[in-house]
Amino acid sequence: MAEGSRIPYRTTGSTLLHPVSLLLGIPLDQVNFFACQLFALLAAFWFRSYLSPSHVSSGVRHAFATIFGVYFAVFCFGWYSIHIFVLVMISYSIMVLASIPNIHRYSFMVAMGYLTLCHVSRIYIFSYGILTTDFSGPLMIITQKITILAFQVHDGIGRKLEELTKEQKELAIKTKPSLLEYLSYQLNFLSILAGPCSNYKDYIAFIEGRHVQMKLLEVNWKERNCERLPDPSPVGAVLHKLGITLVSLLLFLTLSKNFPATSLVDDQFINKSSFLSRLGFLYLVMQASKPKYYFAWTLADAIHNAAGYGFSGVDEKGNFHWDLLSNLNIRNIEMATSFKMYIENWNIQTTAWLKRVCYDRAPQYRTALTFLLSAIWHGVYPGYYFTVITGIFMTLAARAVRNNCRHFFVFPKSLKMSYDIATWLVTQLAVCYTVVPFVLLAVEPTVKLYKSLYFHMHVLCVLVLLILPIKCPKHIKKEQVAFQGTNHFAINRKQK
Repeated sequence: MAEGSRIPYRTTGSTLLHPVSLLLGIPLDQVNFFACQLFALLAAFWFRSYLSPSHVSSGVRHAFATIFGVYFAVFCFGWYSIHIFVLVMISYSIMVLASIPNIHRYSFMVAMGYLTLCHVSRIYIFSYGILTTDFSGPLMIITQKITILAFQVHDGIGRKLEELTKEQKELAIKTKPSLLEYLSYQLNFLSILAGPCSNYKDYIAFIEGRHVQMKLLEVNWKERNCERLPDPSPVGAVLHKLGITLVSLLLFLTLSKNFPATSLVDDQFINKSSFLSRLGFLYLVMQASKPKYYFAWTLADAIHNAAGYGFSGVDEKGNFHWDLLSNLNIRNIEMATSFKMYIENWNIQTTAWLKRVCYDRAPQYRTALTFLLSAIWHGVYPGYYFTVITGIFMTLAARAVRNNCRHFFVFPKSLKMSYDIATWLVTQLAVCYTVVPFVLLAVEPTVKLYKSLYFHMHVLCVLVLLILPIKCPKHIKKEQVAFQGTNHFAINRKQK
């Protein structure tokens, strides 16, 4: 990075912090991003204390949240931020003018179409580097918000109650948002730079001061002998998450230099190392790429919590939780024993968005269409589509293995532990194998790497799908339920 500081940085945002960029040897766009997020953290505490719903109206809170968000976007991206504002205004016009039966379709097509055009122009026309903090990141979050809001408005106004799932009923919106509410939801300073996408109902409840109380009312406090609802403080959660961001930042700065992705396709490394060495180094490289996401997403979560947003409820022990907007669960990611478990705990809010706008609504080929939407949303690099194709096979194969084999290893405890260790190892290696094209991006290095690994995961997935049915046969399923029920009864008797 020190050598790079001698080269003029390509940025369209503010140059106010250029001396800091030169001093640290870090690209200016990354310095601007970090500075804005730190300022957002301080602004969030101020927002909670001095612009609380008890002091000011919801309109004032909407206005300040929007103004700060617009300023951060302009500071980081300069005139490129116009893309964000144009898309938001076009989408609001659709929200106001489009017919209810088509509001979700038009919003989805316009938002995804505009995002795709920006991806194409950014990469292939203007050659904007993938390693830079550019305007497409916020545009991707805005696209999620635009589409999910349109679908939820359509659910609330244009569909019958009996047609909706339980979750869709809870999130359905009965009235269209005003312009100020729409702008605040899309452009607020809490999520403008790094997200995550939150539900419109939750955001409005937060602005109006109902967010925490709504979650607390879900718990029967009379059973806990409490006369009044408590007022949980987010300070503990914020400090805990800031600790995670600091550790993640230090890990990224050290590991990324020692384990660069380019080493995976280095001819000398491929020719001299064994298959197991290449596989092990792939795991190390992918581990080294995670902390930057842990840092950005956990910091964004802490910013929301500092403003009083993100309270998710109370557990059985009476502990307050602030993970409504958490984008990852690091423990579950690193300890995942299945492909499904890994995906569900990585980029959680994007996974929820894909489920709500695609998987739950697709009439057929749900898994394939969801993976395809994920790739299109991420961009147009070929590596994304390598991951999509591999991910589809990997998901189906993992599902087949789990449905047909897992019940044989549930009991005794020692056998289950051995099974968990084996599935953890396979899951971690399978995820690394699947998502490495996201890092390599181009066709040539991706094919070169897979060729050096003999396409072994692709071959295994095909063999599994040819041998095992994806859905568990009925007679095995009945045996599995009976077997688990017997084990459960035996365990309970032992405990008694």
